[in-house]
Amino acid sequence: MLNARSVLVTGSNRGIGLEFIRQLLEKSNRPEWIFATCRDPEGPRAQELRDLAAKHQGMEIIQLDVNNPSSIQAAAERVTNHVRGAGLNLLFNNAGILRPSTLESEKPEVMAEVYQNNVIGPMMVSQAFLPLLKKASQESLQDGMSCSKAAIVNVSSEGGSITNLLAWDVSHVINYRCSKAALNMLTRCQAMELAVDKILCVALHPGWVQTDMGNSVGQPPMTVEASMRAILNTLGHLSEKDSGTFVNWEGTVVPW
Repeated sequence: MLNARSVLVTGSNRGIGLEFIRQLLEKSNRPEWIFATCRDPEGPRAQELRDLAAKHQGMEIIQLDVNNPSSIQAAAERVTNHVRGAGLNLLFNNAGILRPSTLESEKPEVMAEVYQNNVIGPMMVSQAFLPLLKKASQESLQDGMSCSKAAIVNVSSEGGSITNLLAWDVSHVINYRCSKAALNMLTRCQAMELAVDKILCVALHPGWVQTDMGNSVGQPPMTVEASMRAILNTLGHLSEKDSGTFVNWEGTVVPW
């Protein structure tokens, strides 16, 4: 069972991120600190997030733009001050974008924008919060690795699986597929380097989910509620044997 004291979620104002925050808050053993980050906490698209924060103590909305290094650093400083000497147990790198495209229509500037958001963003966020993740790991009394102790979960997609190319017949989205394949490699590298710190690193395919992004490329079969329920269960069962792997919402391994 997931039993993290502190969790940070990027891109938490809609879709998977918002539902993850909502279900975390409903848990009987909910985290003491839930950090919900998004680009524009004061904007109209963050209203649902603000409504949640108004009802729940211990939930903090923090401005974080994964494309902006100074924004990331400021968010890390805010979280550091907030946890007052404790660490961060779970970093959920969820913020991502997709731009409809085909091989012939793909533009270099669009590819660069998606790669910046979906790969470089999670890399920078992970770097900024690494001191807090290491602190959580060092101070934990648990053996091995777990998402309750210290973990980086990178939200990927089976669309980026070089073996499977999920939904190729529906949408080619070259920029998105290439960015998720790269994010998977980043996850492997993180797992290799952070093994010594006992920080679990995993790439997670949440399913093809009924969100703004999912709906933009077809008719997703899965509700966001069902996806996040399964994911919360899966995160509670991951251990050192899973670090550096690519799994789906149920914890089943997805081929690279």
